[in-house]
Amino acid sequence: MPPLATPDLDRALLLAHLESFDAAHSLGFAISHITSRIRTGLLIILVSDLFDSDGGVSPTAAWRDVQRLLTYVYVQATKVAQEYDRVLMDVDVLLKGTTDKLPDGLGEGTQRLFRIAGEPQLRVPLPRSVTSLPHTWLPPGGPAYVSSSYTQPRSQTGTSDSSMPSLYPVVALGGTFDHLHAGHKILLSMSAWIAAEKVIVGVTDDELLVNKSNKEVLEKLPDRIARVRGFLELFKPGLVYDIVPIKDVYGPTAWDPNIQALVLSQETVSGGASIDKLRREKSLPPLRTFVIDVISSTETSLDNADAELLKQTKMSSTFIRQWIARRSAKS
Repeated sequence: MPPLATPDLDRALLLAHLESFDAAHSLGFAISHITSRIRTGLLIILVSDLFDSDGGVSPTAAWRDVQRLLTYVYVQATKVAQEYDRVLMDVDVLLKGTTDKLPDGLGEGTQRLFRIAGEPQLRVPLPRSVTSLPHTWLPPGGPAYVSSSYTQPRSQTGTSDSSMPSLYPVVALGGTFDHLHAGHKILLSMSAWIAAEKVIVGVTDDELLVNKSNKEVLEKLPDRIARVRGFLELFKPGLVYDIVPIKDVYGPTAWDPNIQALVLSQETVSGGASIDKLRREKSLPPLRTFVIDVISSTETSLDNADAELLKQTKMSSTFIRQWIARRSAKS
C-alpha cells in the first residue's frame, strides 16, 4: 500500500466528456489523482451524446459497453480509496446526455470541480451550484482509445435479439445492498439504464441475514433501502422506484405480471433460473434476463489490465464489514 496521503478535500466532482465508450480509459489518471485527495465522496459525471435520449445508443443494445464503462470507472476510484484505507469513501458515477439538465444543488457540499484540459465545450446545462465551484483542470492521461463514433458492441450478454426493445417499462433486481458499494451501484445503474418507467428492487430482510459474517455491523433494512433509493434517484431521476423488503429469492417477480426484465449478477444467475421456473408454473409472462458479468474478476471480456485491477479491488459488503470490524477492534 502507498504511504497514506493526507486528503485536502472532503468531496469533489469530476465532470468529463466522452466521445466513445473506450475514451473513459483516458480518465484513469484523473480519477486516481482526485480519489487520492478525497476524504468522503467523489461524484463523477460523464457527459456524452451516446447517452442522449434522442439520437443516442439503444440502452439494451449497448448493455455490454455501458457495464464495461461503469466497471472501469468505479474500479479506478475504488482501488485507490482502498489503497489509502478510505474504504467507506462514497463514489457515484452518473451518465448524462448532452442536453440533460443537471439538478439544482448538485454541487452542494462539494469543494472543487475537476475538468479535463482540451475537452470540447459541454452543451449540458450546468446549475450554478456546479459552475460556482473552484475549478481545477487536469491533463488527459492513459491510453488514447478515443473514437469519434459509436459502433455496435463486439459481443453482448443476453442481448443478441435484434427485435429487443431499447427500454423495458418495468425492470426488477434484488440483493442485500449492505454498505452500498461500487458493485451494487453498477447493478442498480444498469437496471435503471434499461428501464423506461419503473425499477423494482427487492432488498433482503434483516431476518435472513442473521448468519452473515460480522453481522453486528450490518446496516439495518431501512438504512439499506434509503441508500438504494438515494442512489437510484441520483442516477436516473424521473423513474418510479419501488424498493421492497424480500424474504426469499423471488420477491415481486413471483406474482407481478407487469415485470418484463430481470437484472442479475453472476452470483445470482441460479436464482434467476428459479424465478423463471416459478413464473412458468404460475403462467406469468417470461422475463428477459440481463447479466452483469464484468463485475467478476474472471470475466474475459475485460482488457487484461482492467481485469487485473478488478481482481485486486474488493467490491463486496463482506470485505467492508471486515474492515469496519478490524477498525472497531483497534479503537
